[in-house]
Amino acid sequence: MGENYLDQGEYEKAKSIFKNLYEKQPRSQKYLLAYTEALKELEELEKAEEVFLNYLNTTNNYPNIDIELGRIYELQEKNELAQKSYQKAIASIYDNPNYAYAVGRTFQDYNLLDQAIVVYEKANELQPRINYKVQLARIYGEQGKLEQMFQNYIYLILESPNYFNVVSRNFNEYITENAQNEANTVFRKLLLKELQKEPNVLYNQLLSWLFMQQGDFSKAFAQEKAIYKRSQSQNFQRLIELADEAGNASQNTETSQLILNYVIEEAKDRRNQLRAVQLLMKQKVAFAKPTENLNIKADFEKYLDTYGYTPNTAELQLVYAEFLAFRLQEKEEAKQLINQLSEQAINTFTQANAKMLLADIFVLEEQFNQALVYYSQVEKLVKNTNLAQEAKFKVAKTSYFKGDFEWAVTQLDVLKNATSQLIANDAMALARNIKDNSYQDSIQTALQKIAKADLLTFQEESENAIVLLNEILNEFKGEPIEDEALYRKANLLSKLGNFQAAADAYEQIIENFPFDILADDALFALSKLYENQLALPEKAKTQYEKIIFEHPDSIYFVDAQKAFRKLRGDAIN
Repeated sequence: MGENYLDQGEYEKAKSIFKNLYEKQPRSQKYLLAYTEALKELEELEKAEEVFLNYLNTTNNYPNIDIELGRIYELQEKNELAQKSYQKAIASIYDNPNYAYAVGRTFQDYNLLDQAIVVYEKANELQPRINYKVQLARIYGEQGKLEQMFQNYIYLILESPNYFNVVSRNFNEYITENAQNEANTVFRKLLLKELQKEPNVLYNQLLSWLFMQQGDFSKAFAQEKAIYKRSQSQNFQRLIELADEAGNASQNTETSQLILNYVIEEAKDRRNQLRAVQLLMKQKVAFAKPTENLNIKADFEKYLDTYGYTPNTAELQLVYAEFLAFRLQEKEEAKQLINQLSEQAINTFTQANAKMLLADIFVLEEQFNQALVYYSQVEKLVKNTNLAQEAKFKVAKTSYFKGDFEWAVTQLDVLKNATSQLIANDAMALARNIKDNSYQDSIQTALQKIAKADLLTFQEESENAIVLLNEILNEFKGEPIEDEALYRKANLLSKLGNFQAAADAYEQIIENFPFDILADDALFALSKLYENQLALPEKAKTQYEKIIFEHPDSIYFVDAQKAFRKLRGDAIN
């Protein structure tokens, strides 16, 4: 009750309650501090001073209460007495370093940060086993003393390496993507200075982490190579993770592939070599130009000849089979490869992935019923998994491709509660598209054409899909399906590298359908085009701003806000 009165600003009532409680339990700091807090708010400072002095005279040494008394003196402008109280609290640390946390914390509560620093540093000196590096680092951070802050965090990790991940999260409050940011510069220079004084793998790890935050993966690679060369084990985990992140973070995979080739050459065991090969080939396929396809096929065959068509290379074989079917249209060869793999002693999930890919190839060939059989087998093989839910979604989408819209919606409605948010979102989007466009005969015809365009997109026939979408746009202008067709067309144009035409299509959606459910999707896609491919940052900033102010409930809101602030030149944590 008394705490509620304090929170609500009813200080007379709070004073009465806590005075009574404190008189009954005069050794209770809880009631002492609550009572004196009410006195302070009522500006009864002399009474608060009297209460604190009586407490200190009748109890053992409680140096945090000396600080409370000092604060009362300050409020009364008795600065000399305040400093004496503060110094008394600090002096207590010399006699008993165990007081350090309570004393330092109380100084921090009153923003007396210099005094808190003195306390924690003296406690570290007197009792090193109790580490106050975190508290010191945070105070230095509050004061803007970046080098001292980073130094204390580094000392903490040197003493306790297990704190690396915790400390790196604290770094994120200061380190940004901008290498010229003050904190980034201070941190980098400090680490390089420490590395010159004393070679320690920790400094390489921190430099690698810093370069990764800045998106400079080639410099991170240099640090990771140094770490690997100094390690006693053949552990390539950090290098492989760096390659994966480099490939995901930027579509320029040159550095990522350089790292993976380094692992393949350096690793003495086939397991690490194969991990690197599988990731390397996934990246090559993901970012391949049509002119590179034959070289990629030759690479697959070279690696499979080296490592064998065995269960150990199952993942590589499935990536190759997908490449054969979807990029080279060599569907029979792909199916033969999958069937051969399925005859081997592979685990259940690999078996399910093989069946899923086989079903995808049957969709590619428009053998929909055969595809549905295999998708259903996947559902049964790995029940209650995300893979099973993905198979169920593909059953619905195959029904959609067939034109069986009613059955597709039945399946999609079940998936709205899927544990995989991505599948749930995709299911809701497709169900909405079908429901919005399947009630009128003329619109259902358009929906059938949209489904065909989606199938052509799945079949990697982007140009033919665009032709069909243009037919829809001409034939069904002004109908509800127009924005769906425009959005698909824009995405395909962007995929084909026709960025200005894609931007024009997104602009049409934004201008003509500003309140439609696809408006924020179009805005975000357009923003990304302007920011990256078209290199028009001011236009990108304008589109991001529209998402922030016109679509505050958008799933892109947070990303748009961050991108807008970055383009504006703000420091982004």
